[in-house]
Amino acid sequence: MSLKDKDKKIYDSIVAEGKRQQNSLEMIASENYASPEVIEALGTHLTDKYAEGYPGKRYYGGCEHVDVVEETAIKRAREIFGCEHVNVQPHSGTQANIASYLSLLDIGDKIMGMDLSCGGHLSHGHPLNFSGRYFKIVPYGVRRDNGYLDYDEIRNIALREKPKMIVCGASAYPRKIDFKKFSEIADEVGAYLMADIAHIAGLVAKGEHPDPVSCCDIVTTTTHKTLRGPRGGMIMCGKKNSKEIDRMVFPGTQGGPLMHSIAAKAVCFKEVLSHKFSKYIKGVVLNAAKLADELKRGGMKLVTDGTDTHLVLIDMRPLKITGKEGESLLQDAGIVANKNTIPYDPQKPFVTSGLRLGTPVLTTRGMGPEEMKEVAGWICDILKKRDPGTIKNVRKEVSRMCKNFPVR
Repeated sequence: MSLKDKDKKIYDSIVAEGKRQQNSLEMIASENYASPEVIEALGTHLTDKYAEGYPGKRYYGGCEHVDVVEETAIKRAREIFGCEHVNVQPHSGTQANIASYLSLLDIGDKIMGMDLSCGGHLSHGHPLNFSGRYFKIVPYGVRRDNGYLDYDEIRNIALREKPKMIVCGASAYPRKIDFKKFSEIADEVGAYLMADIAHIAGLVAKGEHPDPVSCCDIVTTTTHKTLRGPRGGMIMCGKKNSKEIDRMVFPGTQGGPLMHSIAAKAVCFKEVLSHKFSKYIKGVVLNAAKLADELKRGGMKLVTDGTDTHLVLIDMRPLKITGKEGESLLQDAGIVANKNTIPYDPQKPFVTSGLRLGTPVLTTRGMGPEEMKEVAGWICDILKKRDPGTIKNVRKEVSRMCKNFPVR
């Protein structure tokens, strides 16, 4: 019997989600569509295998085949990023961050991390997250006048606070991050430097963003988002910190690894090594730049006035609506984005004054600059007019575009 026969409720929900993806323009910057091969690897009997430990040093028998899988994933990740050591076992980006902090820090140590409202991540020091509860957090932000990182001010904070670790990386920062400047600051104050490249890993992999591996003590990432793999995490570091990292992933913060997910990571990494993926990432960046230009032409105010990466952040305040309202309006028309805080946002995090848009999924579907021009025009019309007629007309256009660029 099939899943359809044994559990129709779950089957129907899976089918419905597939239809939603096919019939919507997914513009959430942290999402992507994995290849059929990645999905195939996820749905294998590797999920049955317990493999606590590492290749050649397992606590269970019968690991000879999953050892090959994990070793292959590690080898491919090292080739992509040019790093000395890789741990592919973290279940998520946040799990990777937990293990990284605890490998080099003690509870109560001081961390400098980017403030969530300025584009950082929950795991970089938010008070409700483990990072904010276990460590003393000193936040840094961006310039109020232009939304850019102010490296001089970051240096001043570091000199004053003397953190044990500085975390760089973001979830809603549209510009390139100068990891070398962060490294110089960390060296000056004697701090460890950790880069979280969850959002930009695909760009880093193909030279569309500065490389953090050569100048950071630890680099963490997710394997979905711009890498277009399965949901999961990964840690990269030099040999100097490799034993501490591995011990803190297992047995420090996790038990058995998800071998089906690690297999899917290996498949993803092979795809990333291809010329086809290089072309894809260039398209992601070009599409984001085109989207930003057309949004500005349509009267939208953008944080940092544009983008260097895969995402665009709209400041909704000139439109007199919130990010939450904007998200809802676009979703009614079949455009899926997410409300997001802007730097020094006056609104609450569940409401926000911003809207975050990304191009990874649209690029995966084969869309290019001409489609970005159309999409930007629809977004501007909806956010400015906000009437049922406009939304209905855009919904028809979205349906047309989705049919022309099917998922997978």
